Amino acid sequence: MPRRQHITVWLVLGIIAFLSFWSILSFRHETGRSIDGFTPILQSELSLDDGVLKGEATAAKMENATLKAELGNAAWKVLHTTMAKFPDKPTEEDSQALKSYLHLFARLYPCGECARHFQKLLAKFPPQVTSRSSAAAWACHVHNQVNIRLKKEEFDCSKIGDFYDCGCADDEPVVKMDTFKQLELEKEGLTRGG
Repeated sequence: MPRRQHITVWLVLGIIAFLSFWSILSFRHETGRSIDGFTPILQSELSLDDGVLKGEATAAKMENATLKAELGNAAWKVLHTTMAKFPDKPTEEDSQALKSYLHLFARLYPCGECARHFQKLLAKFPPQVTSRSSAAAWACHVHNQVNIRLKKEEFDCSKIGDFYDCGCADDEPVVKMDTFKQLELEKEGLTRGG
């Protein structure tokens, strides 16, 4: 059973990576650039109205607590790293792409209960996408809202840069990853497969 869980986590991360790559290709096309000769998706082929972006999450509740925690940990790493790589002075297209990505991420997240909660957080705390620091601070705040709901310790958002390195350049300070607290799982009773 653990092998199946890992396959699911990798599948979800693959979907997230695909959506990220797709957003980059769309942006590159709009700015007239392409990536390695790839023909980007034309904007006219996309239908990203509010119904698509903010439609109801359809995934079922994820019953396996261990898999749910692994997925959540990986998802937060993707989101925080995305914020760390977001441009410091984004264009309007950059900002719109990030907003769209976050709404699609929430809608397609494979834990239905988590997805619906994240959608409520997006409605209550709209994504802040005017700069890298505002996006990173927003993501940390939203992550803390989830931590509060899960009765976990809140993170000091002033230290978010110490934990998620954007890997943007060699001249940036080295991030201290050795202080990252290991995820501790608590058993929540019997679950399907657990």
